[in-house]
Amino acid sequence: MSKNREYGIVVYGATGYTGRLVCEYLNNQYGVNGDVKWAMAGRSQDKLEAVRDEMGIPADVPLVVADSGSSDSIRKLVESTQVLLTTVGPYQLYGSDVVKACAEAGTDYVDLCGEPAWMHEMIAAHGATAKASGARIVFSCGFDSVPFDLGVYFLQQAAKEKLGSPVSRVKGRVRAMKGTFSGGTLASFKATVAAAAKDPKLGQVLMNPFALTEGFTGPEQPPGLQPIYDEDLGSWSAPFVMATINTKNIHRSNFLLGHDYGNDFVYDEMMLTGPGEQGETIANAVAKDTSMADNDLKPGEGPSKEERETGFYDVLFAGTTAQGDSIRASVKGDKDPGYGSTSKMIAESAVCLLKNPEAASGGIWTPASAMGSLLIDRLQNNAGLTFQVES
Repeated sequence: MSKNREYGIVVYGATGYTGRLVCEYLNNQYGVNGDVKWAMAGRSQDKLEAVRDEMGIPADVPLVVADSGSSDSIRKLVESTQVLLTTVGPYQLYGSDVVKACAEAGTDYVDLCGEPAWMHEMIAAHGATAKASGARIVFSCGFDSVPFDLGVYFLQQAAKEKLGSPVSRVKGRVRAMKGTFSGGTLASFKATVAAAAKDPKLGQVLMNPFALTEGFTGPEQPPGLQPIYDEDLGSWSAPFVMATINTKNIHRSNFLLGHDYGNDFVYDEMMLTGPGEQGETIANAVAKDTSMADNDLKPGEGPSKEERETGFYDVLFAGTTAQGDSIRASVKGDKDPGYGSTSKMIAESAVCLLKNPEAASGGIWTPASAMGSLLIDRLQNNAGLTFQVES
């Protein structure tokens, strides 16, 4: 990380749907003239000014004009800040030059990426550069994959304390969730599908749970693509749309943490739908759902304020050791997961990097491997998340 920059954090994409929420949170939580000096960045000075006024953000919050289509513009942007927080996606379309510039400039970076094929490409292209410059690049700092990545990390720390060893098998199960997609999420999903259709190798990356572990392949993992009945949980489980990215990030965390969860670690992620015939019926309906592919929301569109405020999520992590000992933990969040909570998670991830230069060395990280308990504490104290051991 490079110090003595003009800004502590720059929010790139500040005029977009999620970027606005991030700026609102930073303003409410950290103000303007406190110990977090932050700025808003986007393509248009006029639009930045308008959004700043609309959000009730003071006029002395700096504005930075930058365009992902201009490498010179991006280079100047990343050289002005210690941490770049970007909500400009799909990242496979607009993020590659930004990651490259941060890696070269030694600028820390956080995003909301749920695009594993692009992440795989960025790790190969810029991982060594980031290590050399000291840039800490952290992908997936929103609902994908913070509650899941940190949830497994939290469970493993508790297991080592209570059981004397990490758990080799973890089931991540979404128990409850209320929230909607935005146009930006849908754009990323559709861009990934389109790219995979053109390049079969990308499809292989998407299907490989160890696509982000740079040469390491662990044991066979449950596919999670069909409804199953979880005997130990007394419930049917259905495929979960975020599992494709979350599982890869969790295996990368284990890899970057020196296989702290074990070389034989097995993880899958699904959604609980309840017991009996009703649970099975719901699980089958979820498995057949095509709402993401069929939705026509555009980037910049998303849930209303009321929908964000009334949203929530509750994720269970059930772990078992090789000897059969078990432990459970949960992660719960207020507000809708994809936007109300996500905007707080990425903001706190950026602040965590800013305030903890010792948290990780240069490289391309996951939230758990870079920030671990430091970020858990921030999320519990400031962002409405709860991490709890249940048994």
